[in-house]
Amino acid sequence: MKARNFGIKAAVVAAVLVGAVGVLPAVAQEPGSVVARDARVQGRTYTFPGTGIEVPYALFVPSAYDASRAWPLIVTLHGLGRPYDWMLGYEGIIDFAERDGYVMVAPLGYHPRGWYGSRGPGIPQTRRAADITESLPENLGALSEQDVMNVFEIVRTELNIDPDRMYLWGHSMGGAGTYHLAATHPDLWAALGVAAPAPSVDPDQLEAFKHVPIIVMQGDEDRLVTTTREWVAKMKELGMEHLYVEVKGGDHSRFINANADTLEKIFAFFNIVRKDQRPRTN
Repeated sequence: MKARNFGIKAAVVAAVLVGAVGVLPAVAQEPGSVVARDARVQGRTYTFPGTGIEVPYALFVPSAYDASRAWPLIVTLHGLGRPYDWMLGYEGIIDFAERDGYVMVAPLGYHPRGWYGSRGPGIPQTRRAADITESLPENLGALSEQDVMNVFEIVRTELNIDPDRMYLWGHSMGGAGTYHLAATHPDLWAALGVAAPAPSVDPDQLEAFKHVPIIVMQGDEDRLVTTTREWVAKMKELGMEHLYVEVKGGDHSRFINANADTLEKIFAFFNIVRKDQRPRTN
């Protein structure tokens, strides 16, 4: 497959509903959060089936929303330990979504350190595990993955969402979650975006969703850059439609969350990729 010219100045590299165990308190919204400081972002909760826990999520709906037509949707997955609405506070993100007409939703993933199922269905093992003091459900990974899909279905039921323009993107832990949810739901997404992804599996996972276009954003001073380059090389090997943007001097976080010019490339990518315009796969 030939790499598509996406018209963006960047390097193109030819890139369950489960039974629940345990009790988890709902995450309180802290003063100064995105929901608290930006009236355009709605803070919501829903009752998680099987646990009865009220789980928060954030939603942005463009001011021009009209239910008589279908609208594109972006699902955002935050990084390790971040609040549920964290990514909707990235510099310029709500302005870009308003301008380009995207509904955006930000699930918690059941717990700030749930990893969206990308590290298995149990309690994810991380180097920061010692920081967690509360009792965690034994099936936290599965709950985290299911929370994303629950919120996704809530939004699709409530709003008129275009099935050919549903996008998934995540940062760090959320990037790992994006890879995982693309592998488990490969025919759902029109395109994917990852920023400084932190996968715990090898790039062979890409085989499951090699037909889905993806934009990869990475700072070259982030310790994850070597891993990201390995994954992009695998994308090239598989013939995936991909765009790799490596930011010179970029770190792990601020290269994307405090840099509107870099972040805007994700919207530019999603603006020109639709599921119904992809070549059919057998």
